Order: sequence, then C-alpha cells, then structure tokens
Amino acid sequence: MIRTILVDDEIDSILVLRRLLKTHCPEVEIVGEADAITKALDIIEHTSPDLLLLDIAIDTGNAFDLLNRLGNFNFQVIFVTAFNDRAIDAFRYSAVDYLLKPVDGSLLQKAVEKAAGRMTEKQMTQNLKVLLDNTVALQVSNQKMAIPTLNGLTFVYFRDILRFEAEGSYTKVVLEDGRQIMATRSIKDYETLLPESIFYRVHHSHIIHLNKIREYRKGRGGYIIMEDGTSIEVAIRRREDFLKRLMK
Repeated sequence: MIRTILVDDEIDSILVLRRLLKTHCPEVEIVGEADAITKALDIIEHTSPDLLLLDIAIDTGNAFDLLNRLGNFNFQVIFVTAFNDRAIDAFRYSAVDYLLKPVDGSLLQKAVEKAAGRMTEKQMTQNLKVLLDNTVALQVSNQKMAIPTLNGLTFVYFRDILRFEAEGSYTKVVLEDGRQIMATRSIKDYETLLPESIFYRVHHSHIIHLNKIREYRKGRGGYIIMEDGTSIEVAIRRREDFLKRLMK
C-alpha cells in the first residue's frame, strides 16, 4: 500500500480526492488529511507517508512553505491545484506530477503509478547500497591490522576489536575476548586509519565497533552499552550523525 496524506484547505477537494483514489487507485491508503500547514507537518511527522497530494494554496500559506519547513523529505509529492502558473516552482521540488482541478481520475491514476515507480526505484537503490555496505564491512572484518606497541607489532582481526580508548598520546585497544593492547598511536590517528564502514568515534576518547553495540540509551547525547557491558557516552555534537549511522 502507498501511505498517502491529502493536504487541502477545502473540504470539498479532500472529498473529491478521496473518492477518486478509492475508484482509480486502490493501492493508496489514506493515512491523514490536513487543511493547514501546521496540521500537515504534525501528520507527516507521525505517519511517515510515502506520498503527499498537495494543494498549492493552503490556508494562509502555500505548499512551498510546507516543503521548505520540512527540509529533506523521503516521500513523493503530487501537486493538485486550481492554479496553472506554479508548475515550474512545483517541479523544482522534484514533484511527480502537477494536476489541475477539477482532477481527472485517469490522470490521477497515472500520477500515482509514476509515484509508485519512483518509490520502487528508490527502494532498489537503497537495498543495493545496504548490500554493498554489508559486503564491504564483511570483507574488512576478515582483514587484519597491525597495532604498534612498545615491543613491536601485534596483529589482530578487525572483527575481534571491540573498541579504542584514548590514553594520553597512546590508545588502548580492547578486544572482544577481554585482552587489551596499548598502542603507541593516538586515537586521532586511528580515527583516520580505521574503516568507516564498521568503526565510529562517538566521543573524543572512544572509537567503537558498530557491530559490537548491545544497546543505545537516550540522554543529552545518550550513551551506548557494548557487548562486554562497558558504558560509553556519546558526545552531544556527534549524537545526530551517530544515530543516522545506526539506522542505516
């Protein structure tokens, strides 16, 4: 199903769209309706739609005010409007289509089909990226790295490393089996050297293996608990980017 929100400040227009979608687009599930920008923003936040059917003139603002306030958005947009002079503006926002009122059912159907095609293409691209990222991470995990110590070099698999912890100009490397190696490199050096696909610097003193996290708990920046039970604070300035990495 295509989770869809209808945004129009005229109730009659909402009713018409609802009827047309039921007749011509059975794959559409209406998850919300809004007659004002603030209401639309709230519904979008709570429903994460696939598609927005959006009037140009909304209450005291317009559709572009709404989209600008959202910034980056993951849904498709079909503009449905009585105005025929804003099409160029609409397509600057990568609109799927621009339908004039009164809406023709067959044109609405084609627009929804086009939106569904974009969603499928986007999902395939995302799935391919995840597959490639996972493949790279697996290949990296099976590689060894040399850790310089006061006595020479110690070789360990990336997959066996739990975390890195700053110790002045040195770095303590903690392995999954509980062993600890004191490396004669700084944690900043390791931030540069380590593969980003599996390691992340969550704090100025800590780099962690992303696949060795047991849980994340909320807070100012939050903190994570590693598989060995160690609790590590997440720096406030890194929190947003870190959570994005976790959700990939």
